[in-house]
Amino acid sequence: MAALSNDAKGDLPVAIQPYTTPFEDTLMEEKKDFTKEEIVPVSPNELGYLDDTPGGLLSRTTPQDLEEAEEYAKTLTLEEVRTILTDALKVHEHDPGFPLLVIRQAQKFLYDEEAQEDAEAYETLTRLMFIEAALIVNHSPYAEVRAVVPNKDDPAMPSSTIRAWTISMLFVAAGAVINQLFSVRQPSITVASNVAQLLSFPLGKLWERWVPDWRFRFFGTEMSLNPGPFNRKEHMLITIGANVGFSTPYTDNIIWSQALPQYYNQAYAKQFSYQILVGLGTNFVGYGMAGLTRRFLVYPSYAVWPTSLVTIALNEALHSGTENTTTRGPFNTLFKASRMRAFVLFFSGMFVYFFLPNYMFTALSAFNFMSWIAPTNSVYNNITGFSNGLGLSPWPTFDWNIVTFMGDPLVLPAFNIINSCVGMLCTMFMILAIYYSNAYHTSYLPINSNRTFDRYGGLYNVSRAIDSQGHFAKQEYMDYSQAYMAAGNVTVYFWFFAIYSAVVSYAFLYHRHEIAMGFSNVFRRKKALGYKDVHNKLMQAYPEVSEWVYLGVLCVAAGCGIAGIAAWETYTTPAVVIYGIILCAVAVVPVGIIASITGLEVTLNVIAEFIGGAWVAGNALAMNYFKSFGYVTCAHALAFSKDLKLAHYVKINPRHTFCMQIAATLVSTFVCTAILNFQIGLKDVCTPDAPFRFTCPGINTFFTAAVFWGTLGPHKMFGPGGQYTELLIGFPVGFVIPIIFYFAMKRFPRQSWLRQVHPIPLIAGGIAWAPYNLAYTLPALPWSILSMVYLKKRYLPLWSKYNYTISAALSSAIALSGVLIFFALQFPGAEFPEWWGNAADTGCEAKACRRFTVDPKLGFGPAPGEFPG
Repeated sequence: MAALSNDAKGDLPVAIQPYTTPFEDTLMEEKKDFTKEEIVPVSPNELGYLDDTPGGLLSRTTPQDLEEAEEYAKTLTLEEVRTILTDALKVHEHDPGFPLLVIRQAQKFLYDEEAQEDAEAYETLTRLMFIEAALIVNHSPYAEVRAVVPNKDDPAMPSSTIRAWTISMLFVAAGAVINQLFSVRQPSITVASNVAQLLSFPLGKLWERWVPDWRFRFFGTEMSLNPGPFNRKEHMLITIGANVGFSTPYTDNIIWSQALPQYYNQAYAKQFSYQILVGLGTNFVGYGMAGLTRRFLVYPSYAVWPTSLVTIALNEALHSGTENTTTRGPFNTLFKASRMRAFVLFFSGMFVYFFLPNYMFTALSAFNFMSWIAPTNSVYNNITGFSNGLGLSPWPTFDWNIVTFMGDPLVLPAFNIINSCVGMLCTMFMILAIYYSNAYHTSYLPINSNRTFDRYGGLYNVSRAIDSQGHFAKQEYMDYSQAYMAAGNVTVYFWFFAIYSAVVSYAFLYHRHEIAMGFSNVFRRKKALGYKDVHNKLMQAYPEVSEWVYLGVLCVAAGCGIAGIAAWETYTTPAVVIYGIILCAVAVVPVGIIASITGLEVTLNVIAEFIGGAWVAGNALAMNYFKSFGYVTCAHALAFSKDLKLAHYVKINPRHTFCMQIAATLVSTFVCTAILNFQIGLKDVCTPDAPFRFTCPGINTFFTAAVFWGTLGPHKMFGPGGQYTELLIGFPVGFVIPIIFYFAMKRFPRQSWLRQVHPIPLIAGGIAWAPYNLAYTLPALPWSILSMVYLKKRYLPLWSKYNYTISAALSSAIALSGVLIFFALQFPGAEFPEWWGNAADTGCEAKACRRFTVDPKLGFGPAPGEFPG
């Protein structure tokens, strides 16, 4: 293999500079603890240089990427290749998204001394490893990233332009108004950021065509009203603004529950100054954490953030969609359509089709034909029912919105979808066992509900357990009832406890090297030191935002939150803000690494409620603040990190990204707070007589949860002698599960299927219940296998060209079609004429059937006064 001298390498472009190890030189001195038995043999045909069988080189890279990798490989030395592959094994050895064959080939190349005995085979292996090393450092280890993310950049392409800022702020303001206004409507309507991404493209092109090129100087910098063609960087910057600006402040839930007379009726909650302070506090506190964790969640190549790839694919389709190459697919069929043409075709088809399941023929969405066979058979419907059962059906929906409800199968890794489905199927038997054994009196309740019930089988009336100030009233509670959960919800809490402890053991066993690498670089001055993939190299052309700036944002946001809590009678300690930051600091790295690899975010809402409710037992309002800062801080940190990676992939100046995120969030917070004040002033809002259907179903659920966790408190549910204390076993169970699979892989390295078992999505299947069920998960499975397994492995050029473009087309069409249906038809009251296709639910699907009938006088469980207070 030809290699350049060190002198020659000094003249290479930035994209092909020689590699240096992120683990310093110590890795080459460290002996890998592989035994001879652990090095799985690689068959001769698997060493084929141009092998196009599944798993072979051609099945893992397109011809264009292969040609480029071959050229870059000529610049590498044997020592550099060994270093690259050693690093790759450290990071990707247990990564189910990284090709297993490459792992085995690298192990053989690095550690199998007998491999050199067959000179011809070893020469082929060496050549192959040079190319694999080139793919890793000059592009991406993942075919998914290579499919849509270019490994080149034009630093002269503008991104932060007057055009981009104007269009972005218009969409941020409009999206914030719509999402805030209709957040309390039943049914609600939400405008997603892909709507802004799609609609901003024609606006940008019209600006490019019609606005004159007037130039002026602003603080010494020349600005232009029309800097030329509307480009992909401007477009992505607009999209990033929409991503953060379309979210409503989470503290709106607290304001609603405080301000309205049917809840806490606290007049000060209607003050704009109070609302804006707590809103800014929760909205901005996540920025600081996101910026401080870039070395864990943005710079590394393993941090893919799968859902970001769809956004990039749509961007590429719109800006370079006419560029076209013919690709070959199944049955030797040639596909000649460009990405833009494919986008238009799939977008148009889904836009029109979505009127059927969403408006005219809603039975296609909840296609519960299994229930039509025996609609009043409770046992049968408990298992197969779509609306009130466990959803076990071979084909439960014809609605792509339902198919993608738990995650887009064209985007998320196949191992994520498969593990989640397996986990949900397994925990189905846990629900059935709890329900049909009448454990926790669940047979008196619906099998799969997320509501809270009293001992008479009705919804828990929290007003009967609190005083006039909303605090816990023991005697009233003792005269009323304990709170009961359905079997599905019992299972959800068990696996929620399990997933939190599983994250700890999983992160240590599977990602300790990445975490150590991130911490080793935290204290270095040079940005992204050690992350030498091509995207980090290209980003060195742009100045980075200092950690001190992010830390300053964190402090200012914390100050706003503390001021809002301390200056008014919230009955809450300002330390709740610090609590949220500490909880996020502990969890954000392991949770973020899992999210960036799998696309699955482990939310902290339950643990935040659990800790907050135990800390301030009897005080629901204080618990709300513990929940808000404990949950939102980490959730926002992950969302902002994903956007930082998006900008990283598209090569936008980090300072431009930072300014856009800050400005969009600031505008959105003020707009949402202004609309919130208008809504609060409406007569009968959040009541059955509310105008515009503003009945606030989400606020009612939030208030109920606040009383459940805050007023009643987790000690009554999970403390000593509590109703559901046994569910705490989930903590040790979850901690052990990753350990079992980790050492199973070590013990049986030849069992390749073990590497596809991901403990976190597997456990997450258990928390997907109540009120959702298998009907929301299983439909994604065949599509995931078709796209991410079959087409990706056998027809990679075809998959690379169309997969993410089609996903973007379908999701964008559903979003725009849904908005049109809502505003043009449903909002004015033009409901589709009632017919069987819109009213197919009968029997147990119309109203949940229960195994046991509740005596309305005696109820079930301990009688009033006989349960702990």
